[in-house]
Amino acid sequence: MAKEKMFPNLFSPGKIGNLELKNRIMKAPQSSGMSNMDGTVSERLVRYYRKQAAGGAGLIIVEYAYVDDIGAKSAHCHLGISSNEHVPGLAWLAENIKEQGAAAGIQIEHCGRQKFLGTQPICAPSAIPWPKLWDQYGVQSVPHELTIEEIQDIVKAFGDSALRAKKAGFDMVEIHGAHGYLLTNFFSPHTNHRTDLYGGSLENRMRIYVEIVRDVRAKVGPDFPVTIRLSGTDYEPDGFPIEDTIVMAKVLEKEGIDAFHMSGGDHHTMIHQVSPMAMSICHNTWAAEAVKKEVSVPVIASGSITLPEYAEDIIASGKGDFVGLGRPLWADPEWPKKAEEGRPEDIRPCIRCNEGCLERTFFNYKAITCAVNPVISREGELEITPAAEKKDIAVVGGGPAGMEAARVLKLRGHDVTIYEKNKMGGQLIEASAPEFKSDIRPLQKSLETAVEKLGIPVIKEEATADKLDKYDAVVCATGSTTKALPLPGADLDIAVDAIDILNESKTAGKNVVVLGVGLVGSETALMLSEQGHKVTLVGRKPNIMKGVAVTDFLAYSERIAKTDMEICTLTTPKEVVSDGVIVEHKGKTRKIPADTVVYAFGANAEKDLYNELKEADKEVYIVGDAADPGKIMDAIHTAYRLGLKL
Repeated sequence: MAKEKMFPNLFSPGKIGNLELKNRIMKAPQSSGMSNMDGTVSERLVRYYRKQAAGGAGLIIVEYAYVDDIGAKSAHCHLGISSNEHVPGLAWLAENIKEQGAAAGIQIEHCGRQKFLGTQPICAPSAIPWPKLWDQYGVQSVPHELTIEEIQDIVKAFGDSALRAKKAGFDMVEIHGAHGYLLTNFFSPHTNHRTDLYGGSLENRMRIYVEIVRDVRAKVGPDFPVTIRLSGTDYEPDGFPIEDTIVMAKVLEKEGIDAFHMSGGDHHTMIHQVSPMAMSICHNTWAAEAVKKEVSVPVIASGSITLPEYAEDIIASGKGDFVGLGRPLWADPEWPKKAEEGRPEDIRPCIRCNEGCLERTFFNYKAITCAVNPVISREGELEITPAAEKKDIAVVGGGPAGMEAARVLKLRGHDVTIYEKNKMGGQLIEASAPEFKSDIRPLQKSLETAVEKLGIPVIKEEATADKLDKYDAVVCATGSTTKALPLPGADLDIAVDAIDILNESKTAGKNVVVLGVGLVGSETALMLSEQGHKVTLVGRKPNIMKGVAVTDFLAYSERIAKTDMEICTLTTPKEVVSDGVIVEHKGKTRKIPADTVVYAFGANAEKDLYNELKEADKEVYIVGDAADPGKIMDAIHTAYRLGLKL
């Protein structure tokens, strides 16, 4: 008797046009920065997509490919489909995807005014510059206003590119009509101030969509599946609402669109497009649900659908017919396979930190990676292989670095033992305390599950040099300790370490002053404020949250604006007193009354054990915060790479 599927709706077959898919999971298109400079397919890109396709998704939609050589190219090492010279590589790519058991689609795109590169021309319906947020890219942000003749050339370029996709062997093509690229530049009143037949009325603003769909359909024929990605709204105050999108969807369905892939936002409102963990889960599913009620063709829901139970609910409740997964398949390409096999606990979940995929890579002209999966973009290079020599290894510390190091070492064939005197999870426990960081909790569970399933013993006691003497090697993942409060009055009961608030070993009073405007201090202040405390955040620096990912900063800023938190930057704390804290600002001192003074002044790497073992000439290594206090990405990546070396 066949075992009942844990996610039966998610793993039921489906169709888009005449394309039959084995399940309801699609790899959503995401630019990777792994093509060659001329837009041709690289071997690195093929390795990456083979791994994605082997993970069990029904359809892989390859990242956006630019449709012309004039102004369509958006980013570094952007995939191209603008020339017949691109077809051989695209055919190679499509074949590799299909050989792994997935259907192969590709998205075609014109970037419009959203160009990361400084190359000219930058084209848009109106000469409205990209917001100052993106000046860091050195982009000449005032675009060239397209003429009607140029618009018609772009329409034809989309059709020609779709035909190239078909000739290359792709099973479907998706038109990119979302996220602030050229088509939405026409559709949104925020970016379209034209007064001709492409501007003004809704009919005129969606004209280019209709013309492109007609041109594509005419060139690929009536039976080749064509989908389109739309933003439910661009989330701009003077942009387009979901009602406009629904009107256009009904028109495009009549023109022959086989499915709508729903998303939201543009690069100015990126927190709605690539939502960080401070934003809601399944952030744009509402748009898929709204469109599905009005059309008869399938609708694909996408955006922050991080776990299988969310995806199953979307399909089961009728909010969408398929789900598009982007970052979750970077975090774990085998997400579909593990879910289908009824072991979702084995999935390495996306935590929506945007560190590896955006902040440290794509925003700096690098190929993407992932905070929780160091192998993405390095397929075939960083794979786990058997160790040349089996060793008995102790890992000291059960935080993210310790658990990841232990996992990799065990998979390589070593005997591994973890020493952890406190709870497993390390600082993931405190990091996931605020509800707006709850995405981290499934990661902690995933790491702990891997340790348990691999049979790695955990010794619940403090590791000492004597106890570790019997091991061939030691990995110190001992983490960090918070810095003491360097003020008079630090010993008063009113003064509390932020870590103690986050792990709930201590509680805060009604009126709270938080000292330290870094990430930990700012997040603790926001958490307490949302819980109903009256909070004042105080720090010497001119800005809060230095070093946080830009998407996190924007999301946090929105949340802070909804609270009554008071922020005092360029303010120096001088002394903690029994009923508050004395601060100085511009040469004047005052007391801020408080029931609790919470402090967060950073952390010191805990290297004592490492140094002791090193001096004793023990084979010893150090990873994570013990090496240098950082973020989850630093812990996972340093641990993974060390595990490959031993």
